[in-house]
Amino acid sequence: MYSLLKPLLFRLNPEKAHHVTFSLIKLANFIPGLPAIFRGLYKVEHPSLKRKVFGLDFQNPVGLAAGLDKDALVFNQFGNFGFGAVEIGTVTPKAQPGNDKPRLFRLVKNEALINRMGFNNQGAKAAAERLKNRKKNGPIIGGNIGKNKVTENENAISDYEICFNELFDVVDYFVVNVSSPNTPNLRALQDKEPLTKLLAHVKGLNSKKSNPKPILLKIAPDLTNEQLDEIIDIVIQTKIDGVIATNTTISREGLKYSAEEIAAFGAGGLSGKPLTDRSTEVIRYLKTKSNNAFPVIGVGGIQSAEDALDKIKAGADLIQLYTGFIYKGPALVKEINEELIKYYNAKTN
Repeated sequence: MYSLLKPLLFRLNPEKAHHVTFSLIKLANFIPGLPAIFRGLYKVEHPSLKRKVFGLDFQNPVGLAAGLDKDALVFNQFGNFGFGAVEIGTVTPKAQPGNDKPRLFRLVKNEALINRMGFNNQGAKAAAERLKNRKKNGPIIGGNIGKNKVTENENAISDYEICFNELFDVVDYFVVNVSSPNTPNLRALQDKEPLTKLLAHVKGLNSKKSNPKPILLKIAPDLTNEQLDEIIDIVIQTKIDGVIATNTTISREGLKYSAEEIAAFGAGGLSGKPLTDRSTEVIRYLKTKSNNAFPVIGVGGIQSAEDALDKIKAGADLIQLYTGFIYKGPALVKEINEELIKYYNAKTN
């Protein structure tokens, strides 16, 4: 079905195609029987797919990464496409328009995207209101939180606290995003001192709750091994629940475009196939150097079932899709889950 729509959507500029796709998903939800057809086409249920990670029960390991459903507009419907989890956001305390357009680009030769969206969203409160309409049997919901562009780094903790409090009752886990390259100076918060302080504060807020939620950290693929060692130390020291590896990269290596074309795309985070190997390397490094001390969600360049399996073999406890979903559609979710059934069954036999 998506193979018929994709050529039409790819004739539109990427951001327009995104909005059209969301409109179609919403419309499909109101056509009697169509959601059930989607579930029949794409949803795979099998005991071997079920995973308990950081205390949560996932029906399958394949999640939708943050950035696609920023404002929690169609999270329920994404469950019909077979996802075991949907991560909304990144949300910020106040609504903000994001960076100037154009800010999203397809690199079709590489099955990649470049985005410099800049945390465009309607604010944490608006997302929380929509999430009150969660389906009881729907996917696990993660809340990816960040700071507003106008908030200086020294005041960033208050922004994360506001988002945490707004979303606490309506999400299953939190992701502290300090790794987007599209908010000025945000990645400076990955440095050891500010990151430790931020995570300790969020962890402290969480510990005061009667039902604490898992807290994860999303990191960039551009960190050195020494910086990854610091991340491991910080995660263990602050006792947060896991890491998402990785966000988009600022690297432009391996692109099938001329230097002039790459320059024309401009700044922003690169996602998709060029990120496949690096994100897997980061997953393997975190798991090996930490002696499997915490869960890792693998994301970055999963364009096939084989890519997903590589990340699981590298140590990922769960995986997430973003660019691969845009290029391949919901059939990719099904293909991955079917391949994982074979893999998990072979391991137990």
